Amino acid sequence: MQNSLFPSPSNLLPFQGDVVYEPAFFPKIEADNCLIHLQHEISWKQEPIVLFGKKIMQPRLTAWLGEKPYTYSGITMEPQPFGLTMKAIKTKVEAFTQCTFNTALLNLYRNGTDSMGWHRDNEQALGPEPIIASISFGAVREFQFRHYQTKEHLQKLPLAHGSLLMMRGTTNTFWEHRIPKTTKPLLPRINITFRMIQ
Repeated sequence: MQNSLFPSPSNLLPFQGDVVYEPAFFPKIEADNCLIHLQHEISWKQEPIVLFGKKIMQPRLTAWLGEKPYTYSGITMEPQPFGLTMKAIKTKVEAFTQCTFNTALLNLYRNGTDSMGWHRDNEQALGPEPIIASISFGAVREFQFRHYQTKEHLQKLPLAHGSLLMMRGTTNTFWEHRIPKTTKPLLPRINITFRMIQ
């Protein structure tokens, strides 16, 4: 089954997960400023990952901020400190979600050919039912969910400039997500996923 829209405005998944979406969490002017500042303030890198036993370069630029290192897909990222822009974004996200986050993974999608493959944010350091708050700035990209076990129930959502998507509960146990490639000519997009590393 394939849906172009999520079935409910309260919980975006049909079962076994809890996802909420705020399309205009940051007003446009504020989102524009965050995008400009983050492009220049963050030390972006293109990191290699191990995929099916082979080391390949990730099709996007990344940065890891916060208090603790993070290991996934065969790499360990050492944290950069939160700068002024990221501290302001983090404060607003924590106030809205009523959650505390000590780290953030940033992805810079330079154009439509940059992408993120199917995965779950289920590393042991995140705990059994992690809360992950995802902020998007820049070009609108399609975000997809599918059930991890059946590979069915595909859900699609265009993530707006300045939007907030929050995954919680058993979402990352039963669902995987991705940002697919597109042939559309697109400007850059920055995504921030705030996390609590145990």
